[in-house]
Amino acid sequence: PGYKTSTENVGVFSSMYIVYAISRLTRTYIYVGLTSNLQNRIERHNKGYERTTKPYAPFKVIYTKKFPTRPEERSHEKHMKSGSGKEKLRQIRDNSAGLSTDR
Repeated sequence: PGYKTSTENVGVFSSMYIVYAISRLTRTYIYVGLTSNLQNRIERHNKGYERTTKPYAPFKVIYTKKFPTRPEERSHEKHMKSGSGKEKLRQIRDNSAGLSTDR
């Protein structure tokens, strides 16, 4: 509900704030971040310019959600980094890859 798994309609320069999640292509690592320039931010992750994610590149975007204000964006980012938020992201990632989420 309300989750987008595409970067469609996200411009290079956006006045909106964006919470995003990326997943490593070959392992189960998920990173959640926030930005106002998604395209640039993803390029930085994939080129190894971000210290936190450098060892895990390359990535694909699995989730984006726009917010009109920074406080709303920050609150949602914190939620998506929580246990329940990460579980939702794992389900999104696994469903987009055609993997079963049954355990």
